[in-house]
Amino acid sequence: MSDRKISFLAFFLMWAKYQGWEVPLLHVRICVWMESCLSPERVLLVFRGAAKSTIYAVYKAWRLYSNRQLRSLVWSADGPTAEMLTADVINVLRNHPLCGGMLPTKPGRKRFWVTGARDARNASMRATGVESNVTAARADSVDFDDVEVPGNIETIEARKKLRDRISESTHLAVPGSQKTYIGTPHHHESIYPERIAAGADVLKIPLFEYVVRYKETTKHTRYRFNFKPTEDGIYVLLGINAPARLLEEGGDYQIEGNEIVFASPPGMTLDICSGCAWPERFTRADIAQRRKETLTLNAWDSQYQLEAKPITDVRLDPERMIAYGLKPIVKAVNRQVVMLLGQVQIVGSVCRWDCALGKAKSDASAFTLILTDHRGRLYWQFAIGLTGELDDQCKQVRKLVLDYHIPSVTVETNGPGGFVPPILRKHLAGLGCSVIEDHVSTNKNTDILDGFDAPLSNRFLWAHVSVFDSPAYAQMRDFNPVKKDQPDDFIDVTARAIKQTPVRIGNFVGIPTDQRRDNWRPNSGVHDVIVEHS
Repeated sequence: MSDRKISFLAFFLMWAKYQGWEVPLLHVRICVWMESCLSPERVLLVFRGAAKSTIYAVYKAWRLYSNRQLRSLVWSADGPTAEMLTADVINVLRNHPLCGGMLPTKPGRKRFWVTGARDARNASMRATGVESNVTAARADSVDFDDVEVPGNIETIEARKKLRDRISESTHLAVPGSQKTYIGTPHHHESIYPERIAAGADVLKIPLFEYVVRYKETTKHTRYRFNFKPTEDGIYVLLGINAPARLLEEGGDYQIEGNEIVFASPPGMTLDICSGCAWPERFTRADIAQRRKETLTLNAWDSQYQLEAKPITDVRLDPERMIAYGLKPIVKAVNRQVVMLLGQVQIVGSVCRWDCALGKAKSDASAFTLILTDHRGRLYWQFAIGLTGELDDQCKQVRKLVLDYHIPSVTVETNGPGGFVPPILRKHLAGLGCSVIEDHVSTNKNTDILDGFDAPLSNRFLWAHVSVFDSPAYAQMRDFNPVKKDQPDDFIDVTARAIKQTPVRIGNFVGIPTDQRRDNWRPNSGVHDVIVEHS
């Protein structure tokens, strides 16, 4: 960087003049940040369509103009995507007024050397897909341009693989090098907020600086916004995809102080926005069209507002569960033995085990417990992965049965589960806990949807805080009902447990003694589950 001959902004403005571009303040801001940010790791997050990759290509040409010894490695989701950036850089070097004679006659898009480069092994720029082998490469600059795409981040395994490949850059970058991430997020566990949390410098420019969202709009006609509108005014966006509309003041709504006022409830998701980052290009008509062509709110939020969300809708949203941190206890109340979860009396439970042998790359041995109260509310107490040989797993089940006063365990007898019931009965002998065998033949994805949809949509599924920290949380969030092979062991067994409620509990749980406790289950018969709509 010390050999530079002109600032990047000046270099970019010369190129823009050559190209006949009008340069908005948005691009000036990006140019200034690119030159001034010298952090070893940095993240550039700018909404889709803002020309961030185009600007970055000019920046890379300026870096080579300033220092012909620079060696850059461009990593993208695949080789052709990476080569789009090197092709742009080649075009700038070939045509920029200051870069005459810097290129050989036929530079390659996969790699090329500028004239004056002295490292014959490592190119001035090398483009490769993130899964390609670059073990022997060395670079002063590593550029991750659109390295995260839906195809390489939609599953836990894919996200781990992507991070493993990215971590390889640590061994390729020479001391004093710089890594730059350019793109938009495509998942809750996007690499971009992860790198920012790890200390990377960041420039984040969403389409709108201010946004207030209302999801429930079927009852009220007044909606408050808590910001001062910028010069471009207020944008009121209703819905997403085909029904989406950019509403007009005076006809569709009125502004009264800091409230949007409708004649009747709008009935769809409502976004109140202001502070468009590029109003000259992203006109109201263009924004309205983009909103209509965007399939989901998640896609809009990730690609235009740069929020870490998948571009598809979350089918089983774990955030719709209500968290609690209590463990059930059994105690005497009014001369009756009852099970309490805080102040709530538990009247039923379903415990279910989908066995596995615990080998590497095999299914998890998933053990789950669902409790119910007299109003039909469900409490997901735990989702635990058992480990070891089947005998060791049965010992773990025995401990959980005692700890949680579990009256029966349903064992799925598919696969290795067929060997479990007699072993488990031996371990539970004398506890009063029965073992129920269940051979599953129904469609797994259908059962998962059937089990979770109603409790989530009507918000009568509570979950212990440990569930939010377990693999079950990610499995819910990543669940795709059209995929056959995906991590789903914990949500599969839990969905089947939910479908199995309510269950009669009639036996004492534990080792009988002279001070035997009475059954905590109320003796008024089987309770019907009542679904309460919130």
